[in-house]
Amino acid sequence: MGSDPQYAKYPDLSLAQDIFTLTNPSSTHSSRQTSLQKLQNAISEHKMAPLYRYLAHPAEGILNASGEGTARKTAVTPSRKPNGTASMVARRRSSGTFAYPWDEALYAKLKAENEEELETFQKEEEDAEEKAGETEVQAAKGKRAEFWARVGDKDKALASYEAVFEKTGILGTKIDLVLAIIRIGIFFGDRLGVKKNVDRAKTLVESGGDWDRRNRLKAYQGLHLLTTRSYNLAAPLLLDSLSTFTSYELCSYSSLVVYSVLAGSVSLKRVDFKTKVVDAPEIRAILGDGEDKLSALSGAAAAGPGAGDEEMKDATSATPTPASTAVNLTALGSSTAPQEAEAPVDFTPLAGLKRSLYDGNYQSFFLALAAVEETFLSQDRYLYEHKGWFVREMRLRGYQQLLQSYRVVGLGSMAHDFGVSVDFLDRDLAKFIAADRIPCTIDRVNKIIETNRPDDKNKQYADVVKQGDGLITKLQKYGQAVRLRGSERG
Repeated sequence: MGSDPQYAKYPDLSLAQDIFTLTNPSSTHSSRQTSLQKLQNAISEHKMAPLYRYLAHPAEGILNASGEGTARKTAVTPSRKPNGTASMVARRRSSGTFAYPWDEALYAKLKAENEEELETFQKEEEDAEEKAGETEVQAAKGKRAEFWARVGDKDKALASYEAVFEKTGILGTKIDLVLAIIRIGIFFGDRLGVKKNVDRAKTLVESGGDWDRRNRLKAYQGLHLLTTRSYNLAAPLLLDSLSTFTSYELCSYSSLVVYSVLAGSVSLKRVDFKTKVVDAPEIRAILGDGEDKLSALSGAAAAGPGAGDEEMKDATSATPTPASTAVNLTALGSSTAPQEAEAPVDFTPLAGLKRSLYDGNYQSFFLALAAVEETFLSQDRYLYEHKGWFVREMRLRGYQQLLQSYRVVGLGSMAHDFGVSVDFLDRDLAKFIAADRIPCTIDRVNKIIETNRPDDKNKQYADVVKQGDGLITKLQKYGQAVRLRGSERG
């Protein structure tokens, strides 16, 4: 199993979600107030003077749009700062305002306390250098690095972690340091830095990392790919992490379930979607009804083989999915460190999306998709930026799934199945047809949709002929060049 993870406590990524909530136009007033209170408490408790200045300073804070220095509460909307605030604040400006306080006296107090704590670390390092060995010196420097991560000073935290990394010879500790650097990048929305250090951590793990750190890195990598809209690459990593998840410093288990189901729903083929999402015991234990939860938790086999996956169920025969109740996931997963209790999460929209997509109940699918957008996509800092793309791709997936089972479909019938108007369906399908995402044509005169099934054999034949023509052309050019060179020699 390897040694217990180090440097895993800071930064607290839930605070980054609270900062996002303050600037999110889709968040409610009560959620903003809750996030503001939590952020203020954390700043005071952990003496986070650098983060406080970074967020709330009247002239330089990323949450201050007015740029007017005042000690009073100022109406704040997210400003457009150029450096590394992507995904930390919502990019769309809120139509309203949010009162965020800047207190010069509080900042001076926090800064003074930070300086006192730094003096203690300096004294500890000097004592270790004089009286102890290299291990104690590294431990003291590690405390300084964690201090900067705790108070929210990105540049100094990164520099301190790098300094500790350079002097560390233990592979497990090196991996933990790089994972801490990745979390700092995630906290501040530095995607380029996160990508570079994820690759760095992969190299270290492949050189001999233990089982636990390999699994932790899998979750880190999956979350990074999710933020870069690489859902097809993120899905297998996130789904694999469900059964061995211990990276609670990265996200909660309930969040991992949400990310895994969403990534799998939009990217996996139907057979893989059934195996890895619909029938996955870890997901059925959360999103299933009472019987599903019991069978999943008891280790029973998934109900029924995947026979008939190639056949589309008729939308009228699909039965509505029972609503799943709010679930507290504190007891699920395991970790060596004690975890705070998670707030209960209502997975009903997500369960409805999963079941209706697989069952072909498209009217319920569209309703569940709208609920998922409102409940999850619009509220999560990692999903918010891609919510328009996700909803569009899921609509496309529903259209493709229905049309692949028929050669001709009535336009009005399909519109009824999805619970939309004929005009909306016509416009929506036209965009996908023009982009070659759906092989079909719309006949508005006869009010039908004709699918153009690709002929794989003819396509392969045409590809071979095309590639052969290209090869012959290259050979002819090569022969001419050889003859010319021969004549020159003659």
